[in-house]
Amino acid sequence: MKELLTAIVSGLVENPDEISITVDEPDDEGIVCYHLHVAESDMGRVIGRQGRIAKAIRVVMRAAASRQNEKISVEID
Repeated sequence: MKELLTAIVSGLVENPDEISITVDEPDDEGIVCYHLHVAESDMGRVIGRQGRIAKAIRVVMRAAASRQNEKISVEID
């Protein structure tokens, strides 16, 4: 899952070297939270207009997780 998120985001940003992803342990409901950190200058590219790109990233990640019977959330920090 982490590799998928990295692949998606690296195609969007200008500084793919500054992408970092931290993964939290599952919470009480079994949801794993992925925290995405990108360069400040790339934040707009990842979020998109009115958050459309961020929503699309979350939809793709949730779909991939559901195929593996996992529950995830993606936070962009």
